[in-house]
Amino acid sequence: MSRKKQEAPRERANVAALQARPHADVLIIGGGINGISTFRDLALQGVDVVVVDRGDYLSGASSASSHMIHGGIRYLENGEFRLVRESVRERNALLRNAPHYVKPLETTIPIYSTFSGVVAAPFRLLTHKQGKPKERGALLIKTGLTIYDLFSRGGGMLPRHVFHGRKRSLAKLPGLNPKLKYTATYYDASVHESERLGLDVLADGIAAGSASGPAIGSGSASGSDASRARSANYVEAVGVTADGVTLRDRETGEEFSFTARVIVNASGPWTDLTNEVMGSATDLMGGTKGSHIVLENQELFDACHNREMFFENDDGRIVLIHPLKGRVMVGTSDLDADPREPAICTEEEVDYFFGLVSHVFPAIPVDRVQIVYRFSGIRPLPRHDDTQPGFVSRDYAIVSGNAPDLPGTPVLSLVGGKWTTFRALGEQLSDRVLALIGVKRTISTEKLAIGGGVRYPTTAERRAAWVDTHRGEQTSARAAQLLERYGTRAVEVLDSIAADPDQPLAHDPSFSTGEIRHIVENESVVHLLDLVLRRTNHAFTGDLTIEMLDELAELAGDVLGWSGERKAEEVRGTAEMLTTFHGMRLDGHVALSA
Repeated sequence: MSRKKQEAPRERANVAALQARPHADVLIIGGGINGISTFRDLALQGVDVVVVDRGDYLSGASSASSHMIHGGIRYLENGEFRLVRESVRERNALLRNAPHYVKPLETTIPIYSTFSGVVAAPFRLLTHKQGKPKERGALLIKTGLTIYDLFSRGGGMLPRHVFHGRKRSLAKLPGLNPKLKYTATYYDASVHESERLGLDVLADGIAAGSASGPAIGSGSASGSDASRARSANYVEAVGVTADGVTLRDRETGEEFSFTARVIVNASGPWTDLTNEVMGSATDLMGGTKGSHIVLENQELFDACHNREMFFENDDGRIVLIHPLKGRVMVGTSDLDADPREPAICTEEEVDYFFGLVSHVFPAIPVDRVQIVYRFSGIRPLPRHDDTQPGFVSRDYAIVSGNAPDLPGTPVLSLVGGKWTTFRALGEQLSDRVLALIGVKRTISTEKLAIGGGVRYPTTAERRAAWVDTHRGEQTSARAAQLLERYGTRAVEVLDSIAADPDQPLAHDPSFSTGEIRHIVENESVVHLLDLVLRRTNHAFTGDLTIEMLDELAELAGDVLGWSGERKAEEVRGTAEMLTTFHGMRLDGHVALSA
């Protein structure tokens, strides 16, 4: 987001901390969920670690997920049994460690035949070639779910699958296509607030770095430059010299050199581009684009009965209809993509999604006026040449390399990775780093609660007790709302809004002025877009208006020292991004003046 040059950008404390001490044991380039997870894991081992991202945290591939935490039943057909086993284990761990954001998700597959796909499945397993697309029939799905249940055995977190015939299926879900023959229902999990979960992981890493004492050579135990875990968004790696990696603050344009004993390239689908910047040409990535639309359609929402519909279309693509946050999310596509180009949900994809809805719920009309939000991203998949996108491995790999101008500095490039396995991936990547720097692991994150999941009350009685204990001057309803939104980290929000004047937002009374100020002060908000896309749900649910952007810009700008002109520019720039890349229709007019 560009700004006029006459207003000097404000110095950011986290960037100043990097400049004050431009060295760490480990520099992680890429602040998506996998880079952040690795950052947290290393910080917990007491390693001096830094993570930077050229944009906002979690604004790349991590921002475009299907909001699923799943074992990956579809991966069985690809023969990726290791990944399925790990994914099921990590799904169950997240249900325990992040219960404030990760919830069980009942999932139903509508099935239209008995034997379809039985002949093609072994061919696909052996060759990873799609052949003639066919929907999977009941026999194949039953076999897959039975194996899936075996992988889940011992976790004790979720029920086993069940099959129903046509009569019972339509009795439970009367809006379904009457041509179906069966339904299969199983459980995975949903992450309702994926970006907020990632911010919790980041905050845990920063807290671990502060708790482990000052880094060697910092000269002080106080101040962010003394921490062993530092992070900065809107900081880009732009080159390498003999003095180190050249980092650029994208807000000021200022560049500085930064050295590290190990560099981790966790920049997702842009991994090859980052390696190129560091002087090492690689051809590791072959990402595919996945798009989604979000519909405000109450009839469709009700027809799902609080469950996700998950199925294979007749073209072989896996697709979903997911009721979420009072809306219905429909996705996803799987198209080869160029990471140099912005990923945008196209009208052709919208037509495709509408066809999917009509296939599953033929009597429920959908049209473009119901779309409140669109989003698209590029999956960080490995190069796959002629392999069909749907059959490209979703597993991950760590590739060793180097930066030619930094002899003796290893570069570890991450290929692949997904939300479900971020903890395990971070642990494995950390182990590779620890071996390189000669440090022993002291703690595993496998059973470690995340952020607001620490001591989260998982029953109604315990939630009521928590609210009673912590609500202070707030109503029970308001404290319960904050507990739902932030987990047990709601205590920090409650303390913050108790210390300053607080009132409901004029354009969204479910948020308050003090709550927004707390987010801006404590969660590295740099632009208004960061606030509406990744710190709150305002964009996803389609509730934004220009007047609401004005109100949020006033609050954020007062915290960040924005002039009236800067506030107006933030509103205009945010509105432009939301309409261009997310298809939003923003009512109202720009009220702020320069």
